[in-house]
Amino acid sequence: MPATTGGNPYRPKLDLDARTVAAARDLAARVGGPIVDLARRHTTLSVERATLRLAGLGGADPDGVPWVNLLADAVRADVGLAHGLALPVWDALARGEAEDLLTLAQKAAAGSVRFRLPEGGAARSARTTARAAVGGGIERIDVRRAERDRLISEIGDAPRQPWIYLIVATGDIYEDIPQAQQAAREGADVIAVIRSTGQSLLDYVPEGATRDGFAGTYATQENFRLMRAALDETGRELGRYVRLTNYASGLCMPEIAALAGLERLDMMLNDSMYGILFRDINPVRTFVDQRFSRQVHARAGIIINTGEDNYLTTADAVEAAHTVTTSQLLNEYFAHEAGLEDWQLGLGHAFEIDPDVPESFRLELAHALLARELFPDAPLKWMPPTRHMTGDVFRGYLLDGFFNLAGALTGQGILLVGMMTEAVVTPWLSDRDLALQNVRYVMDAAGSLAEDFHPAPDGLIAQRARTVLGESIDLLTRIADHDRGLLDAIADGTFGLMKRPPDGGRGLDGVAEHSDAYYNPATEILEEDA
Repeated sequence: MPATTGGNPYRPKLDLDARTVAAARDLAARVGGPIVDLARRHTTLSVERATLRLAGLGGADPDGVPWVNLLADAVRADVGLAHGLALPVWDALARGEAEDLLTLAQKAAAGSVRFRLPEGGAARSARTTARAAVGGGIERIDVRRAERDRLISEIGDAPRQPWIYLIVATGDIYEDIPQAQQAAREGADVIAVIRSTGQSLLDYVPEGATRDGFAGTYATQENFRLMRAALDETGRELGRYVRLTNYASGLCMPEIAALAGLERLDMMLNDSMYGILFRDINPVRTFVDQRFSRQVHARAGIIINTGEDNYLTTADAVEAAHTVTTSQLLNEYFAHEAGLEDWQLGLGHAFEIDPDVPESFRLELAHALLARELFPDAPLKWMPPTRHMTGDVFRGYLLDGFFNLAGALTGQGILLVGMMTEAVVTPWLSDRDLALQNVRYVMDAAGSLAEDFHPAPDGLIAQRARTVLGESIDLLTRIADHDRGLLDAIADGTFGLMKRPPDGGRGLDGVAEHSDAYYNPATEILEEDA
């Protein structure tokens, strides 16, 4: 699904030097390569639990603790995490400890099973049966991807780009559903169900339909299933497929990615550094988890949305513009390495320059156009103003209109709907309706205006774009020259002003370096079929 401008393939407007762009990508690979090597050598609790989920283990005990957590903890207590869970678990099944995974988890939680690391023929047998079980889950993801393609073919797709992306988040899935359906009827192409505050810090995935989220709704497999079914119903009513988004981030990133693939979500928030910077999750754990999660997204045909817009909520949007571009280049490298294609790269950026800055709109156009030019086939995710929304709803509504116009002029792929009540209240239904009216008016009035928008080659917009790209290259060069590369840069507060050392943060105790006997059938299948 290539990015489009007014229905036509995007045509360059900034005349960026091709050698400079190639140098930026080469530097991103230089910086990202050691991180990929690090991720390949390590596993995490969530990677291993995701593997169990792909094999069909779900549900929770009477206290709400997921069976995957209980089984993973029991195996880890007996043999450690460095070998992975697959060999000890399927060896236990082969030894007759239980007839299936659920029973094994129940017995493990009760302390009536002991696990070992099998060797020789026992290890080979465990590998074979584990691969077959996990392969069944990956085949189900393949079926859901084909189902999406069939539905789009049968009922139609969004009529144009940018896709209009709207957040729904009441905390109650049964309240979210009618709001999401009504938003689709009023023009939203993508519905994002934002997660409950703090879920990214939970080292487990809640179970079942939930009604008690705070400032968002818990990401659970059942909530995914309910919303997917509701939007499919509305999509048939409207004659266009409505996409569903959630969040694969935090301590359970790999598990949520697997559940999203199994329940046919279409987009997932999935950034390589967001959890490190803004949730203080250990950098090594995050990079290991994001690689596995992106392999799953690649297989499921899910579009990722990255989180560069968040940098501009803590750092100045002009001074820190180059950190956004740097992160986009790194996110692109990590995504490609994990198997994602360009049409799956919803690279993030945002309209966050202080509106009182002279020429602020021209600067916003420069930044947006630079992203569009660097990633012409990616459906960029363009975020509305939030940091400088003051509570003056009239000013806010005007700013959102400028944001929508910038999106139309620069051919963005995914346009998140801005709310005039940002920084005042959680949006009312009426606020969303007005916001969607704003987007519809600008998009209808602008039409294919992007075709006519050609900034002067030596004007402020083109010069600013070249300056930001040059600053990004300088930053990537400095990162590459660090003794520990990107890990050092993150520890120094390079991105979003957050300092996160590689030996700190949440979830570090859930990371293990692979032993010589490590085996994970999910990774094996995803990598060999990529």
